[in-house]
Amino acid sequence: MLRSLSIQNFALIEQLQVSFDSGLITITGETGAGKSLLLGALGLLLGKRADINSVKDNTQKCFIEGVFDIKKYNLVSFFQQEELDYEDQTIIRREILPSGKSRAFVNDTPVTLQSLTSLGTRLIDIHSQHQTLEITTNDFQFEVLDALAGADREIESYKRGLQLLKEKKKEVKSLEASQEEFTKEYDYNAFLLKELEEAKLKVGELQELEEQYEQLNNIEEIQERLSGSLAIVSSEEIGVSDQLNTIKNNILKIESYSSPLKELSQRIQSLYIELDDIGETLLRELEKLEADPEQLEKTSQRLQLLNNLLVKHSVSKIEELMVLTEELREKVSKTESLTEDIELLKKEIYKTESKLDEVATKIHKKRNKALPQLVKELEEILKELGMANATFQASLELQEKYLSNGKEVLEFLFSANKGGAYGQLKKVASGGELSRIMIAIKSILSRYTQLPTIIFDEIDTGVSGEIAHKMADLMKDMSQKMQVFSITHLPQIAAKGQNHYKVYKEDVQNTTITQLKLLSREERIKEIAEMIGGKNISDSALTHAKSLLGS
Repeated sequence: MLRSLSIQNFALIEQLQVSFDSGLITITGETGAGKSLLLGALGLLLGKRADINSVKDNTQKCFIEGVFDIKKYNLVSFFQQEELDYEDQTIIRREILPSGKSRAFVNDTPVTLQSLTSLGTRLIDIHSQHQTLEITTNDFQFEVLDALAGADREIESYKRGLQLLKEKKKEVKSLEASQEEFTKEYDYNAFLLKELEEAKLKVGELQELEEQYEQLNNIEEIQERLSGSLAIVSSEEIGVSDQLNTIKNNILKIESYSSPLKELSQRIQSLYIELDDIGETLLRELEKLEADPEQLEKTSQRLQLLNNLLVKHSVSKIEELMVLTEELREKVSKTESLTEDIELLKKEIYKTESKLDEVATKIHKKRNKALPQLVKELEEILKELGMANATFQASLELQEKYLSNGKEVLEFLFSANKGGAYGQLKKVASGGELSRIMIAIKSILSRYTQLPTIIFDEIDTGVSGEIAHKMADLMKDMSQKMQVFSITHLPQIAAKGQNHYKVYKEDVQNTTITQLKLLSREERIKEIAEMIGGKNISDSALTHAKSLLGS
């Protein structure tokens, strides 16, 4: 519940700090005194978007802070999910800087507006007049019914299953689209793959083939030049080898005469050995050579095949062709296996739908059992609120379609008068009737759920007399289990509050500011008397006020 509220530099509020207790808290004040400002400040605290125009002095920071006692709300898991430090006494702070930038903090940790809004809905339910129309929506009606049905676990299970079903159907749709696309290209891809696989590509093959082709294509010239070179090296008497041998022997005989000659002799010896090895290599290479027109043709054809594939696929290396082969193999394989994948996924969808149907049936049974109870309790409360002839007709019908919270359509019809025709709430109920129906629903919800603090903003509009007393009693009963704020113009409701605050304006140093004050016993008597009879308080109004307060 809301323990305290601090507001600084917001609209007509210069500085305000107030504490709240549990139970029923009533807030009164003249029209225009600033009750809406309190709701606006709370709205900011709970995640509404900030507006720089709501800042009183735009050269100073606007500051709103609320302290909440949340130990009864089972919010530890929410704080863990949002990666926030949990405290039984949680502090929420909202700031609007002069630049217009807004910041939000939970227990001094910065948070996004999304997180703040999500937390805010778990802490305070602000119910203003225009929100009464919520009860005419199917979603809200299901929310109320489910509170009585106690089907939270099944509904959560259903929602998880529905999300899974949507994902699987989306996946099937994507696979079917891919299948259609791949099928169009399948024949061409399969042809390209076969062509590349038959080529039996090897890394480095192109370079080897090019060398082999050059050798076979120029074998006569190679033989001729190798033979001539070998003759120069090894011819008797005039060959380089014989002549170098002569030089070697000559120097060998005089090498002992000096170190330079000995070094020269060693160099000639090394040269002679190298030349001898060159001669042997020339001979080996020459002996290996043999004209092979058939092999030359094969090599030429293989080179042409590989070069054609390189050009066809716009690549420059055999390795790139091999990568392309793998890609085509994957595409062809995927096309061939897509049908199997789709069928397997459809079986999973069928199983998911079967499980969803089971859960939806359990939800339906619980809702069907709770629906008469909801109608009965609503009609009983409305009788107390002066709607003795108000009745409802409600029914649940299972559908084939999977809806967001089950497979049912809820028809919730209302008649205010005996013998009157039933119709949808938004069409047949007046504003005053909707207000009373809403507070009846909130009263029921307070019995079955751990509601947050609730704020009723003039929900009593159009109500007076004994009905106002009954409405006040309902709020009083609700406040036994939760903190209830009621912003009201009715003295009957104002008097029921365990604590009574007054919103008022005052002029301070030529500036109008809004204040909020906790009234004493005597101040409450005066305030309620004014609500009964106006500014000129009569003795009868004072007596009536005292009687309302039980004195």
